Amino acid sequence: MMRKKIILITGANGEIGHGLINALHANGMDNILALDLHPISEEIEGKIQEAVIGNILDKNLLEQIKSEYEITTIYHLAALLSTRAEFAPQMAHEVNVTGTLNLLTLAVDQAKSQGETVKFFFPSSIAVYGMDHNKDMAGAITESEYCHPETMYGCNKLYCENLGIYHANYYHRLADDFKPGHIDFRSIRFPGIISAMTIPTGGTSDFLPEMIHAAAQNIQYNCFVRNDTRMPFMVMPDAILAILNLMDAEKSQLSQHVYNIVAFNPSAGEFVDKVKEYFPHAKIGISLNGKRQNMVDSWPANVDDSVARTDWNWLPEFDLDSAFKNYLIPKITQRYEE
Repeated sequence: MMRKKIILITGANGEIGHGLINALHANGMDNILALDLHPISEEIEGKIQEAVIGNILDKNLLEQIKSEYEITTIYHLAALLSTRAEFAPQMAHEVNVTGTLNLLTLAVDQAKSQGETVKFFFPSSIAVYGMDHNKDMAGAITESEYCHPETMYGCNKLYCENLGIYHANYYHRLADDFKPGHIDFRSIRFPGIISAMTIPTGGTSDFLPEMIHAAAQNIQYNCFVRNDTRMPFMVMPDAILAILNLMDAEKSQLSQHVYNIVAFNPSAGEFVDKVKEYFPHAKIGISLNGKRQNMVDSWPANVDDSVARTDWNWLPEFDLDSAFKNYLIPKITQRYEE
C-alpha cells in the first residue's frame, strides 16, 4: 500500500499552528496531517487533510503515523510553554525534550525509508538566553552569546536546538545506513509573539497583548512587569512569514541552523503609551509578579538578527506603529464590537 505524502504539524491547535496552517493552505498546501492533544478547531478543520488526536510522547501513535504516511516536512510546534514549565519542570522536560527527540527519531526513520531529506522546523525562543544582570548593557545579542538559560523552558529549547543540529550534522557518524543531510533541521529563536486572533493564555511575554485586550474592553489591567522592562517582540503574521521564508530558503543559502529574528523591542512603559494613543482612557496599573519579572529580566532587551537578514532575506512587515495601526487595533477592537 502506498503511504500518503504529508506535512506533519504537531501542536496544530496552538496560535502558531493556526497561523501556519492558514498560510500553507493559502499557498495551495492542504496535504497536512495535524496532530494535537485536543480535537482540531473548526477554524482550521477544512484546511488540512487529516487530524490525529494524541500525544507526542505516545510512541505507538508515532509508529502508526510512520507506517501510514510519507512525511516530507515536520513542523514540531507542540510544547509546554514558559510560565507553566516553571511550575512543572519535570513535565516540561518530558514534553519539550523527550517529545522533540521522538519527533526527530520519526524524521530519521522517514528519511531512511524514503531515501529523501526530511525538513524539520523547530520553534525555539529567546528563553535560551540568560543575561546574568547584563541585559541593559549587552545591546542586541547574537545567536552565540549568553546561551546559559535561567528557566527550564529555556534549558529545554537550547537542548532541543542541539539535538536538531546533532541529527542534521553528526548522527550519521554512528549510523552506518544514514547519510548526512537527510535531516534538514531549521530553527528560529522567537521573541515574544503578539497575536490579535487569540486571547492571551498566561505566557511570560503576554503582558503586551493582555494590555490591549483589557483596554479594548475598558477594563482595568495591572501589568506584571516593571515599566522599564524591555524585550524583543513581533506580531503573529511576521512569525508565520519568517517560518515560511526560512523553510523555503535553499539549504546552500543557510550558514547556520538556528536564527534570531525581531521586529521591535519597546519597554512595557512605552507600550502603555502606545495603547493610550488608541485608548486614552485605558486603566493600566502595575502588579509585579516576581517570578515572571525574573524570567523576563533573564531574557535580552534586544537580539541581533543580521544573519537571518543576510541568509534568507528576513524582514518584518510590521514595526511597532504599523503593528498597532494595521493589525492589533483593528482586529482586537472588532472582536469586542461583535
